[in-house]
This record gives sequence, C-alpha cells and structure tokens, in this order.
Amino acid sequence: MNKPALIGPLMLDVGGLELTAEDREVLAHPLVGGVILFTRNYRDAGQLKALCDELLALKTPRLLLAVDHEGGRIQRFRVGFSRLPAMRSIGERLLESAPAAEAEAEQVGETIGRELSAFGIDLPFAPVLDIDHGVSGVIGDRAFGSDAQTVIHLSRAFRRGLKRAGLASTGKHYPGHGAVTADSHHELPVDRRSMAEIERCELRPFAALIADGLESIMTAHVRYTAVDDRPASLSAHWVKDILRKRLGFQGVVFTDDLSMGGAAAVGSMEDRARLALAAGCDMLLVCNDRPASVTLLDALRDVRPRPTASVRLHALYRRQELS
Repeated sequence: MNKPALIGPLMLDVGGLELTAEDREVLAHPLVGGVILFTRNYRDAGQLKALCDELLALKTPRLLLAVDHEGGRIQRFRVGFSRLPAMRSIGERLLESAPAAEAEAEQVGETIGRELSAFGIDLPFAPVLDIDHGVSGVIGDRAFGSDAQTVIHLSRAFRRGLKRAGLASTGKHYPGHGAVTADSHHELPVDRRSMAEIERCELRPFAALIADGLESIMTAHVRYTAVDDRPASLSAHWVKDILRKRLGFQGVVFTDDLSMGGAAAVGSMEDRARLALAAGCDMLLVCNDRPASVTLLDALRDVRPRPTASVRLHALYRRQELS
C-alpha cells in the first residue's frame, strides 16, 4: 500500500489578490501544508478562482485551502456569495419549530459547502461548537445557543449539509470559548471553572460530534486553570489526554492562529509552535505576520511533517464528486 505524501504542519496566509514571488517561495516550503484565505484575498469570482487554482497547483501534495466562513459576522466572502445568517438566529427558531431550524442549519451548511467547493476550497472552519454564556463578545451570536443540546442539535444538521456538499467540518473552539469575557485575539482568557463543570457543559457538543465522526477540531487559546496552566491550544493534557484518549477523537487538530494575543502570552512564535506540535496538534495557523512566518520556517528546520498527521490531513481534501 502506498503511503500518503507528507503534508507540512503549518497553514499560512497570503497578502493580496494574487500570489507574489515571495508567496510562491514561502508556500513551497515543505513545512507549509495549507493556506487560509481572508477578505483581502477576494475581489470577485474570477479572481478568487484564479488565485485558488494557482494555490492548488503550487505543490504536491497540494495545499489544503481554508477560510473562516461561518455565517453572520464571520463570512470572509460576501459579494456574489449567499448572505448567511448568524447561527444564533437559527438557534432562536428552534423554540418555534425544531424541524424548521434544523432544516435551515442543514441548508446553510450545504450552501457554504457548495459555494466554497466551486473555488477549490476545502474547509470553512465551521461549525462553532461554543456555548454562548452571554459574556463573550468574540463568540456571542456565532454560537447556535446558550445550552449544549441546542448547539448539538443544530451543529449536527449544519455538518450534514456541509458533508452533502463534499466538505469536512471543523468544530471550534475546543474545549469552549463562550464562558470567558476576554478576547483571545488580544489577550489570554482565563476560565476558572472545574473540569466537572466544563464536562457538563462545554465538552458536550464536542463529544457528541466526535461520536458522529467529526473530521477536525480547532483549539482555543484559553487557559483553564483547574485543568492545566497552558492554554488548551498548547496543552498536551487537553489534546492528547482529553481529546484523543478520553473523547476518542481521530481527526485533525488545528490550532487557532498562533499570532493571536492569547498565544503570544506564552512566548515567542517558535515557542508557541513547538509547544503546539508537542501537544499533538496536526496543523498550526500562523496568520497576518509574514516576517514571523518566514522566521518560524527557519527556526523549525529540524521539524519534519508527520506521517500520522498527514494521513489525517489528506482526509480533509474536499470530495471531487458531490453526493
């Protein structure tokens, strides 16, 4: 049996509407396995298709392409794409009609999947599995609701739609970002609840979707002081012991962007990357800081792509034929 080609553990970004010579050189590095796209990378359908086509042809195995495209305020491409509701609005309809809310969540997932796959994009980095406790501005209406069962019910429907369109799902932000006030883009949030409390609430959506076969998870730059001193994104206890062993997760583990303030609190970019790899994360996002990305590639010259992670990452490539 042929072994899958190795995929690098870093997902980087590009600065504009088309690739520069520097982009091509950086992305060709063997440690780079993916690219995340942003609003700055989109002007119109023709331009986006040309950009994605070039990215997909740049190397073998090809780059994994992703974008934050959840709906509501987190939708990187808008003009020419369907206008997607915030997930909370779907959750609110659950009280009026569970079948209608479920159908809408499934349709939104399928719409996202079909629109992104037309450009060759593999992942929308959704659904959000956080529970909204009414204190997190960065989560808020991105969550389906304020109770675990609502989040489970509607995220399952969302995932069915996304899967029907040929794309894998990414549940985020493990093990839950909705109960802290601080925004991990700017600082390291601290959640002081006990592990028992986190298990009763935050972990339930993740456990439910893992049991369904969830393909990937994105970790949170949040420190849960009763469990580990390190943020979950850089914690072997959260990734290896709880996520892999206790919850039985077999898919890909992404970090959230290591350039964010919640990760920066831990140390240098190299420190963050090495901690994330040691924790068991499969792919590390490094965004919006090209100099840091270039420095990191040089600093990690002793690191090699991992065969086991590569097998998992290969499974995230979008299906070529839609069911």
